[in-house]
Amino acid sequence: MRLHTARLSALPRLLGSLLLVAAAGLSSACVAPEASAADSDAAARALRPLGQVVPAPASVRPGGEPYLLTPSTSIRTTPSSGDARRIGDYLADVLRPSTGFALPVTDRDAADGIRLRIDPRAGGLGAEGYTLTATSRSVTITARKAAGLFHGVQTLRQLFPARVERDSPQKGPWRVSGGTITDTPRYAYRGAMLDVSRHFFSVDEVKRYIDQVAQYKINTFHLHLSDDQGWRIAVDSWPKLATYGGSTEVGGGPGGYYTKAQYKEIVRYAASRYLEVVPEIDLPGHTNAALASYAELNCDGVAPPLYTGIKVGFSSLCAGKDVTYDFIDDVVREVAALTPGRYLHIGGDEAHSTSHEDYTEIMDRAQAVVGAYGKTVMGWHQLTGADPVKGAVAQYWGYDRTSAADRQQVVDAAKNGTRLVLSPADRIYLDMKYNDETELGLKWAGLVEVRRSYDWDPATYLTGAPADAVLGVEAPMWTETLDDSDDLDAMAFPRLPGAAELGWSPASTHDWDTYKVRLAGLGERFTAQGIDYYRSPQVPWPASETTGG
Repeated sequence: MRLHTARLSALPRLLGSLLLVAAAGLSSACVAPEASAADSDAAARALRPLGQVVPAPASVRPGGEPYLLTPSTSIRTTPSSGDARRIGDYLADVLRPSTGFALPVTDRDAADGIRLRIDPRAGGLGAEGYTLTATSRSVTITARKAAGLFHGVQTLRQLFPARVERDSPQKGPWRVSGGTITDTPRYAYRGAMLDVSRHFFSVDEVKRYIDQVAQYKINTFHLHLSDDQGWRIAVDSWPKLATYGGSTEVGGGPGGYYTKAQYKEIVRYAASRYLEVVPEIDLPGHTNAALASYAELNCDGVAPPLYTGIKVGFSSLCAGKDVTYDFIDDVVREVAALTPGRYLHIGGDEAHSTSHEDYTEIMDRAQAVVGAYGKTVMGWHQLTGADPVKGAVAQYWGYDRTSAADRQQVVDAAKNGTRLVLSPADRIYLDMKYNDETELGLKWAGLVEVRRSYDWDPATYLTGAPADAVLGVEAPMWTETLDDSDDLDAMAFPRLPGAAELGWSPASTHDWDTYKVRLAGLGERFTAQGIDYYRSPQVPWPASETTGG
């Protein structure tokens, strides 16, 4: 793993080591080495309690004998269901490397094995809910829709020992606690955002992040595709946006962009993990890459140089030029045609170089274009300072120092029908530093430790906003200081699962003291997946994790 991630977690590891040394001094006189080894082996083989997963399930009824996965186990899917079959193949691909079992996937029903069932008659589960029942003979996951079945499979993964996530044969047994989980999401929108504009990420790196977020029942993947530092999506009618505007990144690296085929591959891959892609084309600010690519987009007709720094608020499209609206129409048309999802995000934040009159003109006309091409408008919460169209979604990224007037503007819009996705920067911006020693990330919104990231309620966060206006939550990952998957790992984990729980789990389950224990149980799973995560001292990680084992 990268040395910077080791330094990022050095303080909690040191504290953990000191505690282990003290514990060893107290216990060495009375515990023989053989007993310690036996205890460690027993701990490794212990059953994970049925409800000890993230996000917390809506209902858990433990009971009965555990289920044991064996070399003769089959994965049985609903007959004639292509979706169930694909999910069964996905599960088999997860379990085969570590267990060494064949795990054939079949549509031949029987009362044993892992049974994946799509049943349109299953009541009370909605589009994303599921039930999981484990007995000594079988594990049965039932859902009305394929997305629910996929989410149930993610729960099953966590119920197996953490070593099931390794990509080489491991020692069993592979047991699941007996009982029944019934689970449905709190919010319809549960998002993760990846900024590929400040630093470019390859298709494979994006797929890796998609796989990570999908494990925690996130269902929306927001791609920030354009900014001052880079334009990352090919647009046939404006080819220099990608070839020139995408030719660099923060710090002056080579940048990059996605061809239309590559973007469609990302969309397809996300859909296979039951995530809807939300593309973002940021307007009217954060547009230097576009302005540098085409001089005519500038009010003075002069193209600025490409930009590789991290300042914001200096660029703007020109409200008084017809070509601006031709540009917006062309880009939205082409991106919308590539995107089967409902939403198209038009940014709208930090337009400090745009007058209010010009901002309103550009955003009003951009919203009309989005609607004309069959998409629902999303924008950062500054959109509420213009005229949000009916059905628009405002993404709130404010924080503790956000003015009361700005908050009230968002609340008033929510009262008038604008829906909200909450992404408070000092809570779930995953690029914020954990503490002053964190090497990566920024801290303009403050330091964000794991508890602060988790310990807030979306329903009451914006005082005065109707609770039913909250569509959900999203955890953005901005990449001014992040340039590869190791960097994403270090900043997303362990905060990302908490953001996912805020979106999925019932408010009644929200409790830091119980959550931190469930989160600690994921530590060995992160390690098994090759994630060098931040060992927060606020979380009671297993000893093997705090000492870097």
